[in-house]
Amino acid sequence: MLIHPHDAGRDEEEWRAFVAAQGFGHLVASGVGRAVPVVVPTQLLLDGDHVWLHLAAVNPLLGALAEQPRAVMSVAGDWAYIPAAWKAVGDEDPRSAIPTTYYAAVQLTGPVTVLEDPEEVAAVLRRQLLALEPGADLVDPSTHGAKLRAIRGLRLDVDEVRVKLKYGGNVDDAHRSAIAERLAQRGGPGDAAALAHVRRPAAGTPGRVGGPGVV
Repeated sequence: MLIHPHDAGRDEEEWRAFVAAQGFGHLVASGVGRAVPVVVPTQLLLDGDHVWLHLAAVNPLLGALAEQPRAVMSVAGDWAYIPAAWKAVGDEDPRSAIPTTYYAAVQLTGPVTVLEDPEEVAAVLRRQLLALEPGADLVDPSTHGAKLRAIRGLRLDVDEVRVKLKYGGNVDDAHRSAIAERLAQRGGPGDAAALAHVRRPAAGTPGRVGGPGVV
């Protein structure tokens, strides 16, 4: 993922809040000697420096992890298309402006431990349920007994974090304000989330943004 200095995340709190709000991503495992990596869309829970999730025991991604127990959890969202005319202010010709797409993306990389024991699998499911349905009256996963053997719990221990927040950090306040106003007026899917990013101060220099092994 290409990250320009003006697109870099500002701090750890920012990217953690984004991942928590999304709660869904793509787990990518390259395995060994494969033409392309295995990619699986999945619900996820970021808890401290660990990503928790579960997959069916027959999921092909587990084969890739058996070959190479390291993976990337890719989370992207809060995107909004920015028409060219939105980027023109004052007497600038809107026809000469360049359209773009604003978005946020976080890639969490690290070794993955696959949990097969039913009690360990139940513990992973319990973590996810408590986050997704706090306070709900739910049957404990352990009561499903033999069905847990068809599931694998996964824990990704994050040792590298890459963050990109592409929201016009390379333009001046006048242009950012013009785009913010138009996002607020349009109010389409993703516009409110993108607007919140645009209104934050732009990132400074690239490098560490918090968390383990951040680049």
